[in-house]
Amino acid sequence: MSRREPATLTVYCEMGLNLPRRTKKRVPQRERVPLQAGQYINQGWALDFMHDALYDGRRFRTLNVIDEANREALAIEVGTSIPARRLIRTLSRLMEWYGTPDSIRLDNGPEMTSQAFTEWAAVKGIALRFIEPGEPNQNAYIERFNRTYRTEVLDAYLFRSIEQVQHITEEWLLEYNERRPHDALGGLPPRQFLPRITTAADSSSGMST
Repeated sequence: MSRREPATLTVYCEMGLNLPRRTKKRVPQRERVPLQAGQYINQGWALDFMHDALYDGRRFRTLNVIDEANREALAIEVGTSIPARRLIRTLSRLMEWYGTPDSIRLDNGPEMTSQAFTEWAAVKGIALRFIEPGEPNQNAYIERFNRTYRTEVLDAYLFRSIEQVQHITEEWLLEYNERRPHDALGGLPPRQFLPRITTAADSSSGMST
């Protein structure tokens, strides 16, 4: 009959030792980057994630991307999961349509700080402007956009499917980008304030799931 090995906790207790603690991954020190609207298209993008739930309680996320120069919403992608690889895929698709941004302003979420994403950005020559932890005001342009999107879409409907969220979002984006006046843009919609030249067919700003 084989002897059962004592559990790790038992061994440590008998030896009067404490179990080694797992160290939490620390966010590197971030430099405060002044919040200034870009002077030209693709000078700087901003991205952020939002969370909500369908009518049946299933959770979903949205990936929101805007151009800081004209506040144009380049995409809102909806999905139950948006890991780093999907973030990369979405941004790559946007770059095919709109060109490559000089920089992206973003927070310190795991998707954005992942090795896969940071290495992808480095290869593309995109500077990542990480805001300081706990300082969402440093990404104020997209935070303002998020509030509008939540009020007018996420909080305004009871969604039954991811597809329904995406469909209503795409209709809202068309209105937001092309017809709605913005106070910060002198009363013009984003695409009139600073028009951009797309590099591929762009039927809408929404992304498929």
